[in-house]
Amino acid sequence: MNERGEDWFTTIYHTHYGQIVNYGRRRRLDGDGAAELAQEVFIVAWRRRTDVPAHSLPWLYGVARRLLANSRRAAPLPVPVPDLGHLVDPPSVDAEADVGLVEVRAALAGLSEPDQEILRLVGWEELTVSEAAVVLGCTRATAAVRLHRARRRLVAALARTRS
Repeated sequence: MNERGEDWFTTIYHTHYGQIVNYGRRRRLDGDGAAELAQEVFIVAWRRRTDVPAHSLPWLYGVARRLLANSRRAAPLPVPVPDLGHLVDPPSVDAEADVGLVEVRAALAGLSEPDQEILRLVGWEELTVSEAAVVLGCTRATAAVRLHRARRRLVAALARTRS
């Protein structure tokens, strides 16, 4: 795919559109907001097509992350209560596991935004540390240290909620 024309763009769009929409939803955008974010990401990808690496998903996540940060800085709005029902499995017989999920979400919400982001990229988006580094615009070593520290803080936050 050396030529970055319509065929190239169509391929990355069809391959990654859903992942970018889900990225937006997991960051508390509603369906329309997440779709709009994905559209903006792919507009940037088209305009900067010569800059998009062959393994484009981490680069696309990085664009999405910066677009979200820019929109939050430009128009600080009250945080809406998101409908997360589609992210959670129906109630299970194992109530203890459900309580654990609630505790993890509460502990995660208590962390700083940078800690939440590295944990989400590796946990939810299933990126490698190297791919997360591309999204965050840092070196692999820096991302690895951030992930290690964020995991430690998450474990500590979980311990506090359980005591």
